[in-house]
Amino acid sequence: MAAEQGPAGASPAAPVVTVAGPRVPRAEEVLTPEAVAFVVGLHRAFEGRRQELLARRKTRRAEIAAAGTLDFLPDTADIRSGDWQVAEAPRALRDRRVEITGPTDRKMVVNALNSGARVWLADFEDATSPTWENVVTGQVNLIDAFEGRIDFTSAAGKEYRLRPAAELATVVVRPRGWHLDENHLLVDGTPVAGAFLDFGLYLFHNAARLLAKGEQDPNSGPYFYLPKTESHLEARLWNDVFTYAQNALGIPYGTIRATVLIETITAAFEMEEILYELRDHAAGLNAGRWDYLFSIVKNFRDAGEHYILPDRNSVTMASPFMAAYTRLLVQTCHRRGAHAIGGMAAFIPSRKDPEVNAAALEKVKADKDREAGNGFDGSWVAHPDLVPVARACFDAVLGDRPNQKDDPGSDEVVTAAQLLDVAGAGGTCTEVGLHNAVQVGIRYIEAWLRGHGAVGIFNMMEDAATAEISRSQIWQWINNGVVLSDTGEKTTAELVRRLVAEELAALRSELGDEVYAGGRWTEAAKLFERVSLAEEFVDFLTLPALALLD
Repeated sequence: MAAEQGPAGASPAAPVVTVAGPRVPRAEEVLTPEAVAFVVGLHRAFEGRRQELLARRKTRRAEIAAAGTLDFLPDTADIRSGDWQVAEAPRALRDRRVEITGPTDRKMVVNALNSGARVWLADFEDATSPTWENVVTGQVNLIDAFEGRIDFTSAAGKEYRLRPAAELATVVVRPRGWHLDENHLLVDGTPVAGAFLDFGLYLFHNAARLLAKGEQDPNSGPYFYLPKTESHLEARLWNDVFTYAQNALGIPYGTIRATVLIETITAAFEMEEILYELRDHAAGLNAGRWDYLFSIVKNFRDAGEHYILPDRNSVTMASPFMAAYTRLLVQTCHRRGAHAIGGMAAFIPSRKDPEVNAAALEKVKADKDREAGNGFDGSWVAHPDLVPVARACFDAVLGDRPNQKDDPGSDEVVTAAQLLDVAGAGGTCTEVGLHNAVQVGIRYIEAWLRGHGAVGIFNMMEDAATAEISRSQIWQWINNGVVLSDTGEKTTAELVRRLVAEELAALRSELGDEVYAGGRWTEAAKLFERVSLAEEFVDFLTLPALALLD
């Protein structure tokens, strides 16, 4: 599908808008001239600033490389010491004790809304492979959900239907990060930001619908999660986008609410400033793990052995430097009247192995007990079966309270040194860990290339963040000459290539020649090697991967 939009006799300044991509059923319901014009308006108003901020990321990285460290910003000390609060949470976001995450395919929409979680993070980012079909159909599915007409019948004939509205989760949409383009919508030959498209289409089609429903349904409102934020200036851009969009659509200022994922090390040093920039639209902050660790590797990749991560699975939220980060997040949020949302429980329960299930669920319970006990107001799960486990943990602490924002959390001052004490995590670098990174990375990328962004691998629900930490850790170990503790072998590109070849051979044997040939394993392995073994660190693996998608 390719189409250009522009009024006849338009002035030279009028944009030439090209919608290009394969035909998608019902696309005309989403890509209306008015909706596209709204997205184009966002692009023309803010694309210059987006590009400036992306360039600033590179400058900041160079400064970190030169200094070998980070600290809280001296120029914004008055914000950190000031007396201010974010806007009061709307009814739908006061109780967020369990949130479920997942892509916007039709089956997931029904299952997530019916899951019993208070919030569903409808994900156009890490859990979605951004094929044009996925991007457009995801918007169609959300409209259908709000209109109460979404359903799904599996190949086996199982029917999925929505429960009554009062039992459904509140939808919070996660658009793509600032760094990702949408190559299927061009303005004067330039791709729009994926963030502008995801945010713009969702808000344009649903703002009035959600506000109208909100008069009777407390679970309605235009709410968002903001990913990959690296500074308060990037949060300021989002706030200005919100203000512009509300004015353009004629909806009250402050209607939009956003929760920011603190999943980069630079953002961890600017939590107060990020909330301040968004204070009229802020709903809270979220603590992630894989993207946060990925960001540490990316920013301190040439800072020496102090920042070398051990096997990624050994670095938990209870590791000292991660505990400092979550402690600071809770303190910051509760000081400013915002929600503090915890990390992901990614385990996928299996009905075939009760012993594995029991052990994994006990770990999930311990993790959620820790979060609730440390002051978090809610947490994430990736599977509906984990909702009651997480809910019980938070129920035990919250009781009838919707949150624990009145609890300031630990009074221990969190220092820059604590946030950066990666070496204090302990753990070792092993071939077992290296092999697991290769396995997970290749399996995830292959599924992503086929259009699947949320992928079950070894009983865990993985998204792009897992692939990022897997490949970046390999890059770090190679470039720091890490010697593996279990074999005594040095981590080299040759060793990784050998493990990749062995993994492909194992997959061919496991899947059979016909199924293997029908996959995209060779492409996945080549891309994985490219981003893991490149001389220069690739900022995001999804950037070169986009060229391989429809």
